[in-house]
Amino acid sequence: MHVLITGGSSGIGKATAFAYAETGARVTITYNTGADRAAEVVKRIEAGGGQAAAVHLDLEDHATIAPAVAAAGPVDALVANAVRWGTILPGSVAFEDVPAAEWSAALHANVVGNALLVQQVLPEMRRRRFGRIVFLSSGIAEEGVPGPGVYGTAKMALHGMARALAWEAGRDGILVNVAVAGLTVTDTARPIPQEALDRLAARTPTRRLSTAGDMAALVLFLGSAANRNLTGEIVRDGSNAGRSAHAL
Repeated sequence: MHVLITGGSSGIGKATAFAYAETGARVTITYNTGADRAAEVVKRIEAGGGQAAAVHLDLEDHATIAPAVAAAGPVDALVANAVRWGTILPGSVAFEDVPAAEWSAALHANVVGNALLVQQVLPEMRRRRFGRIVFLSSGIAEEGVPGPGVYGTAKMALHGMARALAWEAGRDGILVNVAVAGLTVTDTARPIPQEALDRLAARTPTRRLSTAGDMAALVLFLGSAANRNLTGEIVRDGSNAGRSAHAL
């Protein structure tokens, strides 16, 4: 299997790359500004006997999408993990004060960019009558947080895209799902006081927050042949159960 993971140089994307590599899959990750980090991921996978490559892709620059997919070659699975975070933090600006340019940039990258990415991989998946597509989303999309709403709106759009694609491509053996991360502990997450982390963990059924590896395991199932007929679903990890995004 060959998997393409966007934003695979850090966080959940990096953990997912390692998880696929451990199964023997060939992995191509994309990076925007993290070329050095991407090279380290590739080096680590190759050191373990796996096959990996890294290509540049910027969801905001649509002209980079087709060349990146062409460089990667035909893929069996696409993990759409890359995201434009934006410059406005939740709670820092009132909804009515968010500039139109911020809305346009977020939707241009996170929604249109991902749609164009899928358009690039679909034809070959259809030809081979097999494919797996996994969009990474956030509990913020469903639960919301006070403030601008740009990030959550863009992520929720991916839910609708996945459901449409499930019907559109299912007849060709292509399964499309969304993996929804709650508050996930990663190597790139902004520091959060331990007291707050403990409080949020206590609100989940397992009494712990998910790690990047936990999310990678979920993505690996959804984006592999082990997933035989699950499509059009929004699958939430355990960290969402606390509905805790705005409790900080």
